Amino acid sequence: MRLPDLEAWAVFATVAEQQSFSGAADALGVSKATVSKAITRLEASLGTSLFHRTSRRLTLTPSGATLAEHAGRILAEGRAAEEVAHDAASAPAGLIRVAAPMTFGISHVAPAIADFMVAHAGVQIDLRLSDARVDIVAEGFDIALRIANLPDSSLRSRRLADVAMRIVAAPLYLDRRGRPRHPSELSAHDTFGYANIVGPAWQFRNAAGEEVTVRPDSRFTTDNGDATLPLLHAGLGIARLPDFIVDGEIASGRLEAVLKDWSSPEVALHLVTPPSRLRPARVELLIEFLADRFRLLCGARA
Repeated sequence: MRLPDLEAWAVFATVAEQQSFSGAADALGVSKATVSKAITRLEASLGTSLFHRTSRRLTLTPSGATLAEHAGRILAEGRAAEEVAHDAASAPAGLIRVAAPMTFGISHVAPAIADFMVAHAGVQIDLRLSDARVDIVAEGFDIALRIANLPDSSLRSRRLADVAMRIVAAPLYLDRRGRPRHPSELSAHDTFGYANIVGPAWQFRNAAGEEVTVRPDSRFTTDNGDATLPLLHAGLGIARLPDFIVDGEIASGRLEAVLKDWSSPEVALHLVTPPSRLRPARVELLIEFLADRFRLLCGARA
């Protein structure tokens, strides 16, 4: 049986990432000649060119682009195996990269990470907050927290807790425009869309089993729920937002929940990781910590 040239695959992955033979040599701590020989060796073995080389630019060939993802996984698996072995013999240490949505990240993820770092002094965290969906494999994240109904994918996903959707408005808006009693009445109201979680159709169901779908013509749409709050406070309309954004506002009286006899389909908080089952101990520790933290948090909020 002929063994794969794992060193050459790892070198190829690094060159593809750095887009430079010199950059790859610096990243790997080897000579440029060593990098060049490994790429030549791999191209000879595969019978195809991996890069277009000019004096000014290095680009992947179509074959190289197809194989670069596989090479990246080979390199990542090798690094993960070494880290697992290292972690088994020492206290958890090293970097964990985490992606989370903006509002939930500020209010819940950052405080949770602070507590985790108190308990694990050797761990470093790189937390990136954005309501845009990131490619966690391509961008090198270990963990992503997502609030959505997730489609099938090669990523590993763990459902942590349900997130309820609320229909809310400011009392001053409802006093002026009236309080809808049935979802069909929303067509007579100004509404705001929340693009980060659900589509334009608002679905409802009551205890009697009646189901209603409405498609409000949203006057304002955003992918960040906090951005909707000033418009709600100004009495400009009705919004559908997740509980972790508006429950405090409802409790304070600044917002009022409407259509409380009707429920909207729940979304969920998911913890998503790359497809590999081989993870450093520090990443496993943070996964379990966040799973416990948010299961308790969401249960207490409910």
